[in-house]
Amino acid sequence: MTVPPRGSDSSPHPIRWRAAATLALVLLLVAVVSMQSLHATLLHWLDALHALMASHPRTATVAFVVFAGLGAMLAFFSTSVLVPAAVATWGGGVTVVLLWLGWILGGIAMYWIGRGFGLVAIRYFASEARVASYQRRIEAAAPFSLIFLFQLALPSEIPGYVLGLVRYSFWKYLLALALAETPYAVGVTLAGESFLAGRRLPLVGIGIAAAVLGVVAWRRLHSHPALRDP
Repeated sequence: MTVPPRGSDSSPHPIRWRAAATLALVLLLVAVVSMQSLHATLLHWLDALHALMASHPRTATVAFVVFAGLGAMLAFFSTSVLVPAAVATWGGGVTVVLLWLGWILGGIAMYWIGRGFGLVAIRYFASEARVASYQRRIEAAAPFSLIFLFQLALPSEIPGYVLGLVRYSFWKYLLALALAETPYAVGVTLAGESFLAGRRLPLVGIGIAAAVLGVVAWRRLHSHPALRDP
């Protein structure tokens, strides 16, 4: 139930792709919810996962946070299938906190990988070309407003590496990361709750909100005066 990868900045219209991908995922979820037999089958599997998590609460908690962190670090990894089971196990509030914590820990790891090892290590986790492109455009002395938009608009596996590479202030980065990940953690959890309950309208609303947030943040980022020309 996670927000899909926010596109490729090498494409002609990356923001349109991100919005389209988000809405396509929402339509898919709505279609699944509308097909009662398919929805019931998926809920059956989620019940089994929930039972496993409930029977090993400490292990499940640590594993969920670790997987959330990996989902933040790796473009090809996602915790989507775990969110509804997490909601069933811990409730929405705890799931938001655990998801947010995992993303924060993943962001911290990305920052120090970028700062300590450079592009040589980053190529194994994210698109080296995309990271290098933003590395050339963002300075260590960039204003916080730019960094916040950067964190909010780009796929999670990009900003941490870039800001580590340019040696941006760790504590300012951490604050921007914490603020930017909060609405996504809430949205993903609400989507998981809506999927479990079979509520279609909230899913549509969450998808539209995510798409609009991505579009606005991306446009403001690329019109920000502190973002250097490529």
